[in-house]
Amino acid sequence: MNETVRLTPTKRTGYSACPHDCPSTCALEVELLDARTIGRVRGSKDNDYTAGVVCAKVARYAERQHHAERLLHPLRRVGPKGSGQFAPISWDDALDIVAGQFLQAEQRHGSETVWPYFYAGTMGLVQRDGIIRLRHAKRYSGFHSTICVNPAYSGFAAGVGRIAGPDPREMAKSDLVVIWGTNPVNTQVNVMTHATRARKERGAKIVAVDIYMNGTMEQADLAVLVKPGTDAALACAVMHCLFRDGKADWDYLDRYTDAPHELEAHLKTRDPAWASAITGTPVETIEAFARLIGERKRAYFRLGYGFARSRNGAASMHAASCIPAVTGAWQYEGGGAFHNNADIFQLNKRTIEGLDRADPTNRMLDQSRIGAILTGEREALAGGPPVTAMIVQNTNPMSVAPDQNKVKQGFAREDLFVCVHEQFMTETAQVADIVLPATTFLEHDDIYRGGGHQYIILGPKLVEAPGECRSNHEVIGALAKRVGAEHPGFGMSPRELIDDMLRASNRGTLAELEANRWLDCQPPFRQSHYLDGFPWPDGKFRFKPDWKTVPFRSPCQSGPVEAMPPLPDYWRVVEEADAAHPFRLATSPARAFLNSTFNETPTSLANEKRPTLMIHPDDAAEQGIVDGDYVVLGNTRGEVRLHAKLFDGVRRGVLIAESIWPNTAYADGCGINSLTGADPVAPYGGAAFHDNKVWVRKV
Repeated sequence: MNETVRLTPTKRTGYSACPHDCPSTCALEVELLDARTIGRVRGSKDNDYTAGVVCAKVARYAERQHHAERLLHPLRRVGPKGSGQFAPISWDDALDIVAGQFLQAEQRHGSETVWPYFYAGTMGLVQRDGIIRLRHAKRYSGFHSTICVNPAYSGFAAGVGRIAGPDPREMAKSDLVVIWGTNPVNTQVNVMTHATRARKERGAKIVAVDIYMNGTMEQADLAVLVKPGTDAALACAVMHCLFRDGKADWDYLDRYTDAPHELEAHLKTRDPAWASAITGTPVETIEAFARLIGERKRAYFRLGYGFARSRNGAASMHAASCIPAVTGAWQYEGGGAFHNNADIFQLNKRTIEGLDRADPTNRMLDQSRIGAILTGEREALAGGPPVTAMIVQNTNPMSVAPDQNKVKQGFAREDLFVCVHEQFMTETAQVADIVLPATTFLEHDDIYRGGGHQYIILGPKLVEAPGECRSNHEVIGALAKRVGAEHPGFGMSPRELIDDMLRASNRGTLAELEANRWLDCQPPFRQSHYLDGFPWPDGKFRFKPDWKTVPFRSPCQSGPVEAMPPLPDYWRVVEEADAAHPFRLATSPARAFLNSTFNETPTSLANEKRPTLMIHPDDAAEQGIVDGDYVVLGNTRGEVRLHAKLFDGVRRGVLIAESIWPNTAYADGCGINSLTGADPVAPYGGAAFHDNKVWVRKV
């Protein structure tokens, strides 16, 4: 008798790093079912920061990797702009069209009319940043990255002097973990791993400071609920209490800080009652928070990206970062302040980014102001020509950029040529002239560095790409050849670029990294705790920063820098509620999405259900709104329709719309960023996504 024997494929494990826009940059173990198919994705147990934990959306990455709606072939628009009417085209023809359009635009308006636009859909240094090499080689307009970190980075650097702090693994050795301005249950799950370990093993307390009762606030021993943009008032009141109650470490202050006596005098009037009137936080909660900090010297302040979402975010971040300097927490293992480790890696990306061809006279265009730029606002164009040609990689500005209606207006221009290189038919791809199918992180070679930790991690190609998908590196190299851009980096493979960067940075070789999977770059304890002084000429932490000279990766200052507070203070530059707009809206990140990534996967969509607006029950009652009602909220920038969710975990007058849903999830196609503003944030730009005055009413 003949029998059919079914052989089960042998599972293998591939090692990689999560490429998405998250500081955790988790070390991954990927089930490989065959040359094209993955199974479950897990956090690496061997990596002591990832510690075997990964967020649910990445754990089910196979949903995204093998999604039926992946783009597989190049497409050319054949209908009106935005119609979604495309026809297949060959790769050679598509690239020839893109290059031809770029060259024609350059002939008419000069090289700066071309704007390569990208961001952090992948955080891989080769695949993300190779587009910068094309820009430098051709002298295209520069890209001033502003949409995420700038206010938070500059606020932290204003005091500390650089973007680095204590080893993130020290959270587990702390007696008090303060999680402020971030919701790691949704966005950085590994923070919770180390914080809860400290609670379990040391009896540590966890304090969370946020604008709504989210998953992190619910797990905290003390949840400090504030109104959006009022963090600095809370920080000032806490420091007031520390000075008042004799909990300031004067030996540390005199040795390591610049103006402690001036700070103490300044804070005399910033007491908990003053802060309570601003933040909405009860006086007793502020006192309890200050008491925990004063009693537990070994306090680790994990300061997040929420600070970057308000117009006063830099000043607020600086104020919060001052607290551990007042107590001297920096002296202790498990103490100090941490935001990101960007400055510890010191990677030489000269070849990857083509820095040897950089021309500092080329204009820089503000990423967040893409709407103003594409609609031709002279100030936003920095006095240069209109943008008439773009290539977009790793980002979806038609959904994620602020001032969305203006962005849509700009992309609708008939004289604007747009090429989008994407994995899915995003809102931005839908308005493109040419759409190119992109690989995922599992289908190309790359290298990653942590933001929330200290590792450099290799991400090698693990599976073959479907259809005709090509990597960013391949596309940029092919375009470079067609537009006459010359640089050795265009002719190198991703692996060669990785090896070149590691060697130039004195970080070993690709072969060594491949053998070890990652490289720990954490500086020694004394350096990361600044026990030999902070990186300022006098070695002292700055309570009194010079905002015009705060170190930052870009020289492009913007916003009302002159008006920034000289000492920690609540800076009233936020978009405050008024009679016409009595509510303040924050667009906080949803747990199942990551910006606009994962909002195409079935499980994420099922978990999030539909766009909702969290509103306090008392506010809802005043507006005649009940749970589940269809409501419209708006301001001078636009209107958005979604369903109300009664929620008493916010202060009165505060609204939360967890995001980012696709625009198509809203009845009229207007997503939540129709309400957010793109005015420049001091001192180096930004996008104030959580800082919007709005009205709301029942439809």
